[in-house]
Amino acid sequence: MTQPSDFTFGRAELEAAVAKGVIDRSAADSLAEFLIQNRNAASDPDEERLRLITGFNDIFVTIGIALFLGALYYLLGYGQQGSLGVAAASWGLAEIFTRRKRMALPSIVLLVTFVLSCAVSSWHFLVPGTETANFFDGKHGLAIGVAAVAASTLHWFRFHVPITIAAFAAGLVAIATTLIASVSENLILNYPVAVFTPLGIAVFLAAMKFDMSDRNRVTQRTDIAFWLHLLAAPLIVHSIVHPLMSEDALSTGTAIAILSLFAVLSFVALAIDRRALLVSSLLYLGYANSQILTWSGVGSGSLGFSILIVGGTVLVLSVAWQPLRRLVLSILPQSIRNLVPPAAAPTNRHSREGGNPTLPAT
Repeated sequence: MTQPSDFTFGRAELEAAVAKGVIDRSAADSLAEFLIQNRNAASDPDEERLRLITGFNDIFVTIGIALFLGALYYLLGYGQQGSLGVAAASWGLAEIFTRRKRMALPSIVLLVTFVLSCAVSSWHFLVPGTETANFFDGKHGLAIGVAAVAASTLHWFRFHVPITIAAFAAGLVAIATTLIASVSENLILNYPVAVFTPLGIAVFLAAMKFDMSDRNRVTQRTDIAFWLHLLAAPLIVHSIVHPLMSEDALSTGTAIAILSLFAVLSFVALAIDRRALLVSSLLYLGYANSQILTWSGVGSGSLGFSILIVGGTVLVLSVAWQPLRRLVLSILPQSIRNLVPPAAAPTNRHSREGGNPTLPAT
């Protein structure tokens, strides 16, 4: 007779049960979290796993989607008619590849095409006869932002794709930017840090809300947080650094300021165990390094050395991420450590080898 302990299952089986209506999404996430915590074998949060592809078939289907939707947009004609056709097709394809087959990468692509197509359709409807969108024009920005919010909300209640929440947040950012521009266009042009940094911080706090509700990163909430962090990072980093790049050549103080900002972002990224903040600042880090190397006399080879330094920095952070996290968390108060993912002990990875497989987040 088969014993209960003989039955093992993973995220794929849970996803199949959700797709067939045997169990709902929230119950599946709760069950996965309970089983992992109960077995004391939670997946390592430091790995920051992301369910992007389930197999090469995801890539194969995504290529087909790109070709199909691109051709459809061309045949229907550029403009409102084409964007409406792409939006309708994206929704119909999502019924197959998202709701039924639960394919990760096609689901992300179909969500993006649906929201963008709805935004473009709304823009063409409210502001006919225009070739490019202008966020300083209230009609343009509001049309795009409201359509993105509405489309992502509708899509979420039907399909529950994690990136949808980030699309919703992006729509809110577009609306807020438009409203601010309608009051003072010069505020955005001359003081972007005063506009986009608070918006980026707001998105960052929303991401942290999801992260704190799933510290072990075993449910869909961790993927939602990832996409929100990916949206928040450029809003924060670029709004701070871009004004500094207006000079033809960086001054010593500006270059040091960029390096200092990267150090602060590294500390925050290690504390919350998210790498998105660092990715957004790598380009600026490379440029600042190039300027410093030029001043130091390296000369024309500074670009190559700069890229080498940035690449080496990324590799060092990747290899030493866990010990660096333990160091950062050791100097933070307990109240903050209780809000972020726990740092893996040095022996955890070896002790898990050969053990029960964990359930990756979706």
